[in-house]
Parts: sequence; C-alpha cells; structure tokens
Amino acid sequence: MKENKVQNKFTNAAKWSIITEIVAKLVSPITNMTLARIILPEAFGVVATVTMIMSFVDMFTDAGFQKYLVQHQFKNEDEKLKNANVAFWTNFLISIFLWVIIIIFREKIATLVGNPGLGNVIAIACVQLVFTSFSSIQMALYRRNFDFKTLFLIRMISVCIPFLITIPLALLGLSYWALIIGSIVMQFLNAVIMTIKSKWKPSLFYKIEILKEMISFSIWSLIEAISIWLSVWADVFIIGSFFNQYYLGLYKTSTGMVNMLMSLITSAILPVFFSALSRFQDDTEKFNMMYFKTQRLIATVLLPLCIGVYLYRDLATKIILGNKWMEASRIIGVWALTSGIKIILGDLCSEVYRAKGRPKVSFIAQVLHLVFLVPVCIISSKYGFLCLVYARSWIRMQFVLVHFIMMKVAIKFPVGKILKNVMPIVVSAFTMGVLGLLLQQISKGLLWSFTSIIICSLFYFGMLCLFPNMREEMNGIVGKLKSKLLKSKYTSVYYKEN
Repeated sequence: MKENKVQNKFTNAAKWSIITEIVAKLVSPITNMTLARIILPEAFGVVATVTMIMSFVDMFTDAGFQKYLVQHQFKNEDEKLKNANVAFWTNFLISIFLWVIIIIFREKIATLVGNPGLGNVIAIACVQLVFTSFSSIQMALYRRNFDFKTLFLIRMISVCIPFLITIPLALLGLSYWALIIGSIVMQFLNAVIMTIKSKWKPSLFYKIEILKEMISFSIWSLIEAISIWLSVWADVFIIGSFFNQYYLGLYKTSTGMVNMLMSLITSAILPVFFSALSRFQDDTEKFNMMYFKTQRLIATVLLPLCIGVYLYRDLATKIILGNKWMEASRIIGVWALTSGIKIILGDLCSEVYRAKGRPKVSFIAQVLHLVFLVPVCIISSKYGFLCLVYARSWIRMQFVLVHFIMMKVAIKFPVGKILKNVMPIVVSAFTMGVLGLLLQQISKGLLWSFTSIIICSLFYFGMLCLFPNMREEMNGIVGKLKSKLLKSKYTSVYYKEN
C-alpha cells in the first residue's frame, strides 16, 4: 500500500516536473539563442566567473540543509517544521555574513579569479545569495511533499524574466549587466512567490540541539558539495587563468547550452527520483527497481540525443548560437557525447549515495575524480584550448569508473546490472550513430540534414522494438497514454452532455 502511494506520488510529481522542464527548456534556449546573437563571448565569460564565485559561496548558505529536509525521516509534522525553521534562519544569517565578506574583499576576489577591476560587479551580483538562501528551504519542503505543481507555476514566472528584463537590457548595450540584473530579479521573485504560496512560513524558533543534529548529516553534504563544485568549476578557473575571457565565454556558453539540453530530461526526473529513492532507502528490492526503471527511462531519450548532437554538431551550433559561434562546434559535440554517458552511468549513482544517507561516499568519489581531473586540465591546457576541451570531456569516463567501484564496494549495488539494464539502448543508439554517419556522406545540405535526423530517429525506435523487454515497456507507455486520452475524452463528453 505504501509502495503504491509513493509510486502514485512519484508519477504525479514526475508529470509536473517534466512539464515544468519541457516548458522551461523550450523557453530558455530561445532566450540564450537571442542573447548569443546580441552579447559577445567575452561578456558570457565575465558572467561565468561571477557564477563560479556565487555558486561556491551559495554552498555554505545552504549548508546541505535542503538535502537533509528532503531525505530525513521525521517523526511527525511538528518536528519537520521545527527543523525547517532552524535551517532557514541558519541559511539566512550565513548568507548575510558571506555577502558582507565578499563586499569587503571584492577587488581581491576579482583579481584571484582573473577578472581584476570587476570587484563591484561581483559584489552586486552576489546579493542573489540572500534571495536563494531565503527560498532554498521552501524548495526542499515542496520537493519532500512531491508538490512539483507549485514549483511549475513558480518556474513559469521565472522563465519570463529574460524576455521582460535581460533581452531588453542587452539590446540597450548593457552587456554582462543585462545577464546579472536579470538573474537578480529572477531570484528575488522566486523567494517572494515561494514564501507567499507556501503553507510553511518562517517563525521565530531556533534550537541549537536541532542544529547540531542537522549538521551531523549536513556537514558531509556540505563537504560533498564543495568537492562537486571543484569538479564542475576547476576547468573554468583554469581556462580563466591560462586563456582570456573570450575562450572562457566560448567554453562556458557551449557547455552550458549542452547542459541545458541534457537537463531537459534530467532536471525533470532527478529531483523526483531522489525523493522516491529516499522513501525506499530501507527496502533494497524496491530501491533497486526504482533505480533501474529511472535509468532506463533517461537512457532511452538521452543517449540517442547525445549521439545526434555529436554527429550534427555544426548544425546544432548554427541553430543554438548562430554563425559567429561556429568555433564552439567541437566543444558542443564532444561535451554532448560524454555528458550522455556520464549522466546515464554516473550521475544517478550520486543520487543513490544521497538517498541512502551516505554523502561521505559521494565525497570520496569526487575526491578520487579530482585527483585525475585537475592535473589533466592543467597539463592539457599547455597544448592549447581545444586539447583542454577534449581532455576535460573524456576524463569524465574515469569518474564513471569511480562510481562503479563505490557502488560495488560501499553500497553493495549490483553494478553489472547497471550496464545490462541499458544494453539494448546502447546497441540501438550506437547503430543509429553509424547510420547517421553514413547518411552524412550523401549530402551536407540543410534539408538533407533534417531528413537524415528523422530517418535516424525512426531507425532507433525500430531497433529498440527488436528487444522484447524494451518493446513491452514502450507498449506499456503507449497503452497508458491511450488510456489517459480516452479517459479525458469520455470525461469531456460526459460534462458536455450533462
């Protein structure tokens, strides 16, 4: 009974999460495509540096409490709300303190990250820390309750900001200020709307004993977050140090657009996936079943998409960024290909560690990856920008291997089944890639490129149907969609007749 209840909540939450991400990811590329044609790569490089600093400090304002509130099993509602209050006031006070520190040392920080003279820009942009700390606890409670419908409404308001503020300011020539002001307004509105719509409101309650208990879990989540930050931003810091803002903007914008495309699938599923896994953390069979089902779902869509972007990287670059960004084509191609492999085989493992309440395992995995990542980036940078890009992209395969080892040793997870679970998808996507490569030899024209993409897509799903288990799963999905459509049709007819 409990399993069915969680499954139903998971399905409903996933529906709203997917709708949210589809709408957001349809709008976000349009705004980025527009901005890429207005703002130069150097401006995106400045914003990338500011984002790097802010994301680092933001880890300390959250202090891992958001994950704690989602994952922890509370005795009752009152205990949950008391923990939420303690987390909120802790986050808020830390964010104020850190923002003041940034203001005082803004010029030294700007010089450290390779942007001397931009201290005021960094100080002003980091006001967002106060707003994100205000909304992070609200976000955790929404996710814990599988209330992704409310998050959908909030996200829809956020995606309108670039059209109302960022793009008009960019057209007025405000360059990176357009991006920064747009981001500040977005975070401010998120904090206000989440607080207004939430049933829980901050109250003047604080208890040191609760803080100590939260910190005992969250300290490892914080350490894990720092290690993740290093693995995500180490390359940006190195590019900012060894190259100029043009290359930094080129790299970060290209990889960011690919990540945005990938997150169309992952960001809709992973928050719900983590919440569901957390509920099954003590039931190994159901836990593993949820993992494999989600992995297969993500892989079915993501893997052919990544291979397609790699094969048609020139076309993707023209569509996404425009002709003046064609130097980004190779970056987009290799980053997309390696991202697909990493997400399907690696990133889901991180959710397992957190859902099991084992952030220490994730931290160890991050450290084992950083031991290879940082030296590879530094050494490859000496051989040129593109060498660094390719090295940074493929070193992520080492991270997948680390995850496999940690899953086997620390979690006792059946690692062999991870590969077996997605093998039909791998075979189908790889075969589709070979076909796409052959079709490209016929013509390089725009019309043929789109035609060959359609042919590859049909071929891929045809290949999947050759595998009995995948055919049954796809038929099940189609059956559920038909059932819902029929139900919707009959309901509308009933109301019309009555």
